[in-house]
Amino acid sequence: MSKKFDVIIIGAGAAGMMSAIEAGKRGRKVLLVDHYKKIGEKIRISGGGRCNFTNINTNPNKFLSQNPKYVKSALSQYTQNDFINLMNKYEIKFHEKKLGQLFCDHSAQQIVEMLLKECESANVTILKEFIIKNVDKDNDQYLVSTETDKYSSESLIIATGGPSIPKMGATDFGLKIAKQFHLKSYPFYPGLVPFTMNENNNDRFFKDLSGLSFEAKVSCNTQSFRDGVLITHRGFSGPAILQISSYWKKGDKIIIDLLPDLNASDWLLRIQNENHAIELKTILSQYLPKRLSIRLIDTLMTKGLPSQRLGQIKQNDLKEFGDKINRWELLPSGTEGLRVAEVCTGGINTDELSSKTMEVKTQPGLYFIGETVDVTGWLGGYNFQWAWSSGWAAGQVV
Repeated sequence: MSKKFDVIIIGAGAAGMMSAIEAGKRGRKVLLVDHYKKIGEKIRISGGGRCNFTNINTNPNKFLSQNPKYVKSALSQYTQNDFINLMNKYEIKFHEKKLGQLFCDHSAQQIVEMLLKECESANVTILKEFIIKNVDKDNDQYLVSTETDKYSSESLIIATGGPSIPKMGATDFGLKIAKQFHLKSYPFYPGLVPFTMNENNNDRFFKDLSGLSFEAKVSCNTQSFRDGVLITHRGFSGPAILQISSYWKKGDKIIIDLLPDLNASDWLLRIQNENHAIELKTILSQYLPKRLSIRLIDTLMTKGLPSQRLGQIKQNDLKEFGDKINRWELLPSGTEGLRVAEVCTGGINTDELSSKTMEVKTQPGLYFIGETVDVTGWLGGYNFQWAWSSGWAAGQVV
């Protein structure tokens, strides 16, 4: 005999807990399960342990999907302000870091504890280290089996996320369930992830400058982000790089504008006209780290020497160098992969799902929420908001 519930939710992360809370509030008998030994662990470690739990600027254009309009319904049903109200209810202090990003003042564990208390109030049953052997459907009942037990429900929510950060137990379980029920999906790829560079391509590899950071505008495939860039021992990272990585495909170039507030050619030619004696590295170091300035002159300027005075440089060479400063082309060899990716792009094809309820159109009672769906937010709290919103939407109807 199976243990019967109204709703079974697989995956006790942000989306899973939110859907469990909302379903439980409606008097549904809810079972929330997770194969990991801790509940909400990805919440706890996020944002350096302070959890960037939402963004006050949340709107549909901050999300990637094959169907960009899909997110509108869920985001409008449960907004960033709704989650902020929940935080205020529990008197959890938070602050805006930048660009609308909201972080806990103290610890992300406060959010985990808040959600667990909400689950308890909603009479949600939670089982950890729950290893699923099989998922099936018999008439109108979904059956979830372990080695020792069977559980049944009329509604099944898949909230297992994507396979990023596998050391925390992340898998592609959601896509396997989709395949089992003949649903279309897109493969998972790393998103919000650092780039790696080819070490043999010396003029493009800056390994010895690892640790240097600067602000820049980074572009790829018509999308641009302006934020910090960090040189690493394997390539490039930092917020602007992580953002653009979600739009990058193997073989694409990225363009870095090192001086986004200046037309570098005009600026350099003007200074050359005013002061022949000043050195190029001195001028560039006003805006960029000195070691980076010297390396850029070495690698991007025709016959360039860091110690050259502007009066010694031909105007055409200076103009060409300025153009490259505003448009530094890099060809990443790849990314750091799922091992460190903050999220994944790809997931269940949204054509398969109701945008209002997250229910599978051809499988009544089956739902996919959160990162398992082909919706990926920008860096800055947007992915958590999608988790809250999609989980809330499913929780209203299961």
